[in-house]
Amino acid sequence: MAEPRRMTRLDLPRRFLDSSSPLPLDVPFTAATAGAEGVTGHRLTWLTQQGYLRRLIKGVYVSQHVPDSTALRCAALGLVVPEDCVIVDRHAGWLHGAEMVLAPNEHINLQPISVFRPSGMGRLRNGLVDSGERNLLDRDITELNGLRVATPLRTACDLGRVRWTDRGIAGLDAMLRLGVFGHVELLAEVERYRGMRWVRTLRVLAPLADGRAESPGESVLRLHWIGAGLPTPEPQFIVWRSGRILAIIDLASGAICYAAEYDGREWHSSPEQVEHDLERRGELRSEGWVIDVFECDDLFSPHCDPQARLRAGAREAALRLGISLAS
Repeated sequence: MAEPRRMTRLDLPRRFLDSSSPLPLDVPFTAATAGAEGVTGHRLTWLTQQGYLRRLIKGVYVSQHVPDSTALRCAALGLVVPEDCVIVDRHAGWLHGAEMVLAPNEHINLQPISVFRPSGMGRLRNGLVDSGERNLLDRDITELNGLRVATPLRTACDLGRVRWTDRGIAGLDAMLRLGVFGHVELLAEVERYRGMRWVRTLRVLAPLADGRAESPGESVLRLHWIGAGLPTPEPQFIVWRSGRILAIIDLASGAICYAAEYDGREWHSSPEQVEHDLERRGELRSEGWVIDVFECDDLFSPHCDPQARLRAGAREAALRLGISLAS
């Protein structure tokens, strides 16, 4: 049998978009499948860069025109996850629909998939997965399109049991945001993990988790607000004027008219988005609000001090109202 002809760069766009394509047009496929059809890793990278493909997870691609769905995500993971394994942590949350649990650009940076086996069954050893053994009860596992996946509640508790509080609060908020379990249910589950690794982080963060956060940056900003000892913040705070909504603020204390917002690059970088933000915040300031805007480096750079900035902004807002905040 003759080896498949290697495609040239000029062949790729034409052949990839019509019925002569050597690769599936409507379902995910692996790099190994592409290689068997004569499409090298370099060609896959080029197709992805040019927007013909997108990378779903490490080693798995799909045509750009195929819409995202739970079924598509399950199909992608099903290509690389053995039947006796359970998808956990970040990728379990991703399957359940919690976009925020993945690190920024994780599909591009090729982080391993979190796949574990129940205790006593050993770990997988390959470059696609972060594997091991985990004490999983039957009630911790659900099935999605033929895949064994940790339930949303179990996933939340695992995401909250991490070393870094920033990552933990973002994961807990994202899972609560799904609305498939409540805060009371989460708190009742915490004690089950007594004695396990990083359970102290979960104990601290679970009472603070809030599904109203719309991004990891908002979650981390709220954690710093609480750490700064300021009046209790309310996520997605609605400001009304003359019977209409003037603005919805990421994080605010209505008692002192102080607000803090996180401007992630995805939603606050285009000229139109910047103009909208300036107009909206200008109206809020005209109503007496003090607003601090935080970007990525303001929260995540090594030497930033968001709590000091939050305290200063809150003091300014309180003084305008003749209120003295406790030091």
